[in-house]
Amino acid sequence: MTAVVGPALGRDRRAPDGRPPLGAAAGRRAARRRWAWLAAALVLLVLAVVASLALGARAIAPGDVLAALVAPQDGLADHTAVRSLRVPRTLVGLLAGAAFAVAGGVLQSLTRNPLADPGLLGVNAGASLAVVLAVTLLGVTAPAGYVWFALAGAAAAAALVYAVGSSGRLGGAPTTLALAGAALTAGLTSLTTMLVVRDVEAFDAYRFWVVGSLTARGVDAVVALAPFLAAGALAAVAAARVLDVLALGDDTARALGQHVGAGRAVAIGAAVLLAGAATALAGPVVFVGLVVPHLVRRAAAGSHAWLFALAAPVGAALLLAADVVGRLVARPGEVEAGLVVAFLGGPVMIALVHRARVVRP
Repeated sequence: MTAVVGPALGRDRRAPDGRPPLGAAAGRRAARRRWAWLAAALVLLVLAVVASLALGARAIAPGDVLAALVAPQDGLADHTAVRSLRVPRTLVGLLAGAAFAVAGGVLQSLTRNPLADPGLLGVNAGASLAVVLAVTLLGVTAPAGYVWFALAGAAAAAALVYAVGSSGRLGGAPTTLALAGAALTAGLTSLTTMLVVRDVEAFDAYRFWVVGSLTARGVDAVVALAPFLAAGALAAVAAARVLDVLALGDDTARALGQHVGAGRAVAIGAAVLLAGAATALAGPVVFVGLVVPHLVRRAAAGSHAWLFALAAPVGAALLLAADVVGRLVARPGEVEAGLVVAFLGGPVMIALVHRARVVRP
């Protein structure tokens, strides 16, 4: 008796003419599209960096910018402006924009809320309160002086939100975390407002910081906060696979062998490190972490690793472009990058919400 043996499970079935299976071909096309989008994002980022170094109150030719970077000459005003002013703010824009965008992507996936941003976990409110306390109690007024207070305040607020949101029967659920973050943000914002209206010096410092700016932050602040940003980026990469599975639901993730609590904690840690350090660097810039994940989500095609890889250069390019626009529209003065992002990001977000119908009745 001869047994009939069917095709081996998992074997690569080919079409009768020997062509690869349709699934493999579609996968390769999707991979090529992702790489093409990433290349386009990197080109956009390079153009934004060049514009940030060359444009401002005084335009500097790209050749002079390159000379200032590789062979600076003492006494040349253009070289001094590039190295002492534009390089630091370009680095701040690169790191903060990328961090805000990735943190927004993490939080939107983690909470399953398409309108989530880094302020959802109380990061902005905690950082703002810490800055005001540093000004009122310790007399710290320079941005380079209160970056550490902003980072500590952001981390403390996020830790409190996670502790409150993880308690109870529905602890750790996306809606619980969002509600805990909204409640803490409201309380901390009220306390911050009460402090700034009673202290003129605190109000002046807070007013400059809260709008979001890339100026007055030196390379020393970038170097000091870079380890936190690197740790947050590594945590986001580590959480990407967990977020892919969590998108199917907690029960499905557990059935597939994922430790939901640990994976969610790693994702929250990534968002806190990235958003907290970025807020300490550039202030609570809005809309970067909200808009950018929506811009790149379709190109990522469901992969969180690709979502983060695309969001980082696009977020950095967006914040740098906003900073350049702010320099050009009010020369010889400038408009802070946070205000430009808010002005441009609002209509873009409304268009995205309307097109994607993320808000349903």
